[in-house]
Amino acid sequence: MLKLSIDPKIVDKCHELSEDITSRVARELSSLSTVAIERTVARFAGVDGVTPDGVPLPNVVVNHLVEKGKIHDGVAMHLANACLALDKTPQQVAEMIARGETDLSAIEWQGTEAVTEKAREICQGSVDKIRARRAEREALLEELPVTETPWLYVICATGNTYEDAVQGRLAASQGADVIAVIRSTGQSLLDFVPHGITTEGFGGTYATQANFKLMREALDEESRKLGRYVRLVNYCSGLCMPEIAYMGAVERLDMMLNDAMYGILFRDINMERTFVDQNFSRMINAYAGIIINTGEDNYLTTVDAFGAGPSVLASQFMNYHFAKKAGLKDQQIGLGHAFEIDPSIEDSLSYELAMALLVRQLFPDCPIKYMPPTVHKKGDIFTSHVLDSNFNLVSVLTGQSIHLVGMLTEAIHTPLIQDRYLSVRAAAYMRRAAKGLGQNLEFKQDGLIDRRAASILNDTLKLLEEVSEKGLFAAITEGVFAGVKRLRTGGKGREGVFKKGEWYLNPVEEALRAELFS
Repeated sequence: MLKLSIDPKIVDKCHELSEDITSRVARELSSLSTVAIERTVARFAGVDGVTPDGVPLPNVVVNHLVEKGKIHDGVAMHLANACLALDKTPQQVAEMIARGETDLSAIEWQGTEAVTEKAREICQGSVDKIRARRAEREALLEELPVTETPWLYVICATGNTYEDAVQGRLAASQGADVIAVIRSTGQSLLDFVPHGITTEGFGGTYATQANFKLMREALDEESRKLGRYVRLVNYCSGLCMPEIAYMGAVERLDMMLNDAMYGILFRDINMERTFVDQNFSRMINAYAGIIINTGEDNYLTTVDAFGAGPSVLASQFMNYHFAKKAGLKDQQIGLGHAFEIDPSIEDSLSYELAMALLVRQLFPDCPIKYMPPTVHKKGDIFTSHVLDSNFNLVSVLTGQSIHLVGMLTEAIHTPLIQDRYLSVRAAAYMRRAAKGLGQNLEFKQDGLIDRRAASILNDTLKLLEEVSEKGLFAAITEGVFAGVKRLRTGGKGREGVFKKGEWYLNPVEEALRAELFS
């Protein structure tokens, strides 16, 4: 059986350091909330829709509290107080605010006990709905089991949700197990979520609740035709991370891309905003039974992959511990990895095998998401196929869980149909042909692969020690990860971070914590 000879003491020390690093971040930011979290609470309370000029009502309510200097109390208490005083639903209160008919800060206080009880009551319906959607998924997986691993994952994102549904169905019928609809370019930097069905996008399709609903219904129908459950993926990142997590939860998405540092490093979103939002969004994902996908594969496409192993592994250790703090089980923590070492390097395949197996062995119960080669693909289609074939083989040999299928026209989010068909079939062939191969092979102890894995792990420990000494905020500022430097006080969305007041209440977080950590 393929197994690396790694020092368990070093592994334990990496976990210990990562737990300490992430705990310090959590403690330091525990007194903060964000406008995105408050908009999410408003959505849990039933606030939805847009004004006549297209402004989402959750934004209207939260912006109103910001303008009145009351956001530090949180949206839940003010909405609940208005519901009691006006005898209205949260949706009706939001519509009144949009029309300029009420001022939440001027409504007579109805009493802390009554308001607190009402705040919990108005959010509980959405919590119950998410629990019910999770039960639906579990029932469907019993009825329509997926027996082959790794799951074959493809991207279908045309910009037009109706076309995505057609392409998603087709990809599933060709053998795909997971359909990802990536977001329209730049959506991560919008501080609101578009509303309704969308039919135009750039490099992807807008993440909206209506789009999620349409895709879920299409894939459920296709799942029944195929006799196996087809999973749906979207992106839960950027300035609206927790809102999109809520939408994915109520529309029963199965996976959401959600990384602790991706927005900071690759989208220049404020550090505090990102860390606070990711914790709450991951709690929603945890409660909904959603698998998160982290973004370490992005490091491997921005710097030299051969030398990036320690920063990738350090990020995975920290992403893992951030996720555990949000209540995610190991089976929901889809850590990211990619097959991106320069193929011109001698023994590059052995190095890929070492890294892939190291990640798999260090996080045995996590569904690792393994990404295909992209950086070193050129115009030579034959070499591209060879790279993808090697990737397919390593993925099966090392027991990866989620396998993003490599294909010639992968830079096109709706690739040429014949390319997708051939790539899915090639990956399925290797999944079948090499199914038990890893169980019948052993590595030479202290051979090239063992030594490479040990070297990466040792360097990861040194990097985590450095991050622990500096603190994560300082490490990011100095460009420790992906060579990208960011300031704690800089980045987009910083103005949306605020300190919680004395009477602050988030009944959603309260309810989720009660169940996730009981």
